[in-house]
Amino acid sequence: MTQATPRPTGRPAGECHLAILRAAHAVRKERLDAHQGATLAELVARSQVGYKVARALVGNMRRSGHLAKVGEVRVQYRNRPVALYAPTAAAPSAAPSAPPQPGPEHLGQALRAWVSH
Repeated sequence: MTQATPRPTGRPAGECHLAILRAAHAVRKERLDAHQGATLAELVARSQVGYKVARALVGNMRRSGHLAKVGEVRVQYRNRPVALYAPTAAAPSAAPSAPPQPGPEHLGQALRAWVSH
C-alpha cells in the first residue's frame, strides 16, 4: 500500500483531531514490532473522544492523508473485520508553534534605539 502524504488544509487541526492522532501514534509506538495499527474502538478509548466524533474524524483524517488503513482484524464485538488505522507522518507537536513573544528586554532595546535616533 502506498502511503499518502498529508495535504495542507485551510484551518489548523482541532483538539479532537490531535487527540486521535496522538492516540494513533501511541499505539504505533507500542506495536512497533507487529506493524499493526489501531481499531476505531482503540482510538476512541485512548483519545477519550466520543465515538460519533471519532468515527467522523477518522474518516476525514483518512481522506486527508493523516491516517492510513493498514489492515483489518477480526474482533469479538463485530461479525465483519474492522479496519486498522496508523498515522502516516511524524508525531504531532504538543501545541501549534506560535511566534516567540517579545519580553521586557526587547522593549528596552526598542526604546533605546528610538531615543538614540
